[in-house]
Amino acid sequence: METLSYKALEAQGYSGYLLRDAPEKVLQFGEGNFLRAFVDYWFDVSNEKAGWNGKCVLVQPIPQGLASPINRQEGLYTLYLRGRQNGKKVDRKRVISSVSRCLNPYEAEDYAAMMALAVSDDLEYVVSNTTEAGIVYDPACKPDDAPPASFPAKLTQVLYARWKAGRPGLVILSCELIDNNGRELLRCVNRYIDQWALEPEFRTWVMGECTFCSTLVDRIVPGRVKDPIEAAAMEAANGYRDDLIDVGEIFGVWNIEGPAWLEEKLPFKRAGLNCPVVPDVTPYKKRKVRILNGAHTGFVLGAYLAGFDIVRDCMGDDTVRGFMNRMLHEEVIPTLPLDRQDLEAFASAVQDRFNNPFVDHELMSIALNSTSKWRARNLPSLLEYVERTGALPACLTMSFAAYAAFFSSDVQALTDQGLVCRRPKGDEYTCSDDRWVLEFYWAHRGDRPEDLIHAVMTNERMWGQDLTAVPGFEAAAVADLKLIREQGALAAYAACL
Repeated sequence: METLSYKALEAQGYSGYLLRDAPEKVLQFGEGNFLRAFVDYWFDVSNEKAGWNGKCVLVQPIPQGLASPINRQEGLYTLYLRGRQNGKKVDRKRVISSVSRCLNPYEAEDYAAMMALAVSDDLEYVVSNTTEAGIVYDPACKPDDAPPASFPAKLTQVLYARWKAGRPGLVILSCELIDNNGRELLRCVNRYIDQWALEPEFRTWVMGECTFCSTLVDRIVPGRVKDPIEAAAMEAANGYRDDLIDVGEIFGVWNIEGPAWLEEKLPFKRAGLNCPVVPDVTPYKKRKVRILNGAHTGFVLGAYLAGFDIVRDCMGDDTVRGFMNRMLHEEVIPTLPLDRQDLEAFASAVQDRFNNPFVDHELMSIALNSTSKWRARNLPSLLEYVERTGALPACLTMSFAAYAAFFSSDVQALTDQGLVCRRPKGDEYTCSDDRWVLEFYWAHRGDRPEDLIHAVMTNERMWGQDLTAVPGFEAAAVADLKLIREQGALAAYAACL
């Protein structure tokens, strides 16, 4: 079978959108599944819908990467966006043509090509997703390294070459999953300016002419199709071999922190894409953590005890789905600072996202490190709800009891792998968390509900505070834990509705 290329598509009479030649306007550090299913897709749609007329040049952040297969396929790859939208199953396919080439800067020729692009008149944007560990200051990096090891050092070289060539500044869109990713990247660049003793005028140019944007990305990207039978069926249907097939969910939003003029400069709004430019992404991060991530952590532990194994099956159950929706709409949303209609729309989309027929998202994978997750995702909503209303949120309180129940359900053993428990239907499972958390629950494995809840709530290492100080919380959680143990988690969730 012929490999995907412009010639192969032309030969089979492909009728979808393609843009073969256009100016290279984006230098993108990162060539993995996420950026190709998110950023490069957005630029591709912008070419079609907004006449953006641009291409993205991808750069491997590390020596091992996808430059060879990307270049072999002329930057082309097939993207499937799959899931549910407005309650309906969606399975869309698109050949992405926004990528021109991929560079491996650890090869001399490609490093030179990256630095040549740095001074191009066409270049407007730098995009990055170099993982959470990518935005780091490495003092071992030198200004004449070709290339330096760290991404911020590479970016400093690119910007310095551009400044020396008298070119205008760039917009830098950081997609790494860390807080204030754009500001942290700028901080690292400034440290290299200091370390390398670069001209003060260059720093002035970086600070005044370049726009470093913190951004919040939101799209689940499973990536490669792992089932060889399914992958073969896709290629047979396509009529070409594609070593870069990518899969993402249909939902996608990109919140970009930047000046008002940036929304008009970027092509996404004109293309009808969900990409608001806002003064501060912090409220949107809080929305994602409290609603999307908080929903997961809020219901999965009890749902697992009730016998469910994957998220999609939970959405097919009236009780679990109803519990999640009441928690989100009645208890979490009232604590958030954004427009109510915006929050409701985001929360409503969660049900579709969790009901994705193409993704078997296991509850036990979500249950990893549940203590820190519950503290970060759910506890703030509970505390703010109490502060605003003077009452306890029924679902979040039950969620806390389900958390305690998950780590104390017929405890069997403490092993190197984790705390082995048994759920009511009889099968064993292994809790994975910080070792001190597992040792705590092992030590309290025989506690009565009253004693366990008190011990958990007064463990300030877990929560950063003594939760028994929250009026009525301890007694309510004890009652909820008794209900879970006596009647089962599903009945306990139903009691909240």
